[in-house]
Amino acid sequence: MESQDEAFVRRMIAEGHASEDDTIVHGGALMWRDGSAITSPDPGTPRVYFQAVPEPKAGKNRMHLDVRIGREADLDAAMAALEARGAGRLWRESQGPFAWVTMTDPEGNEFCVSP
Repeated sequence: MESQDEAFVRRMIAEGHASEDDTIVHGGALMWRDGSAITSPDPGTPRVYFQAVPEPKAGKNRMHLDVRIGREADLDAAMAALEARGAGRLWRESQGPFAWVTMTDPEGNEFCVSP
């Protein structure tokens, strides 16, 4: 499991982007209640983030991927390239300083793209 950045969690609460109800103390560390990630110790490898959501999934979607393209990348160009390969665009969202676009693969499975 990925280590949690307790200072970041506290800052998101202090700035009003989250509340104490969004957190839990586990193993003596403050962390997000409904999300956790795994990462490889090898630099440049993908990160897999698991997040609980309040609504049930209406169709088949075994896994939801969040794809980070990097802050220097052009999000609109990345979305256009994905759409050219059959992806569909659903909506843009943001939470605090983070923004992402939820898209679908050609079979309708959802994934998110963020800088």
